[in-house]
Amino acid sequence: MLAGFVTPGPAGLAVAAFGWLLVLVVALDATEMWIPDALTGAIAISGVLTATILPPPLSERLIGGAAGFGALWGIGFAYRRLRGQEGLGGADPKLYGGIGLWLGWRMLPPVLLFAALIGLGIVAWRTATGRSVAHDDAVPFGAYLALAAYPALLLVIGMGA
Repeated sequence: MLAGFVTPGPAGLAVAAFGWLLVLVVALDATEMWIPDALTGAIAISGVLTATILPPPLSERLIGGAAGFGALWGIGFAYRRLRGQEGLGGADPKLYGGIGLWLGWRMLPPVLLFAALIGLGIVAWRTATGRSVAHDDAVPFGAYLALAAYPALLLVIGMGA
């Protein structure tokens, strides 16, 4: 419904579809710690296809897709090499790349920052309520990325970037 207020017509339907795809990411990652490739693929493909009806332009989206995937893949690779264990799920770089294909490269840093703040807020809440938090606890970072991406898209559309 919010998508229709931000932008009417086919663009609004596309924004709503992106939102529902992100809801699936949150639900699956938060409960199963799993994001299927078909879901990240749908986000990526729809991000490219919507460049004709929504900002930003395709060139910024393509850079965003490559930069989003590359950044998180590089972080995961470096962590694995330095620590000898996985520190980032394999779907997270794909999801961040797909988000880049929707939002363009300019919105990737704010999305990553907001996602990290969501995670830190959850850790703070768990600590404040007496739940233990260990350094090796798995967290659904893809869910945090998804939660950060939708408001960022609404901002991009509102700015007409």
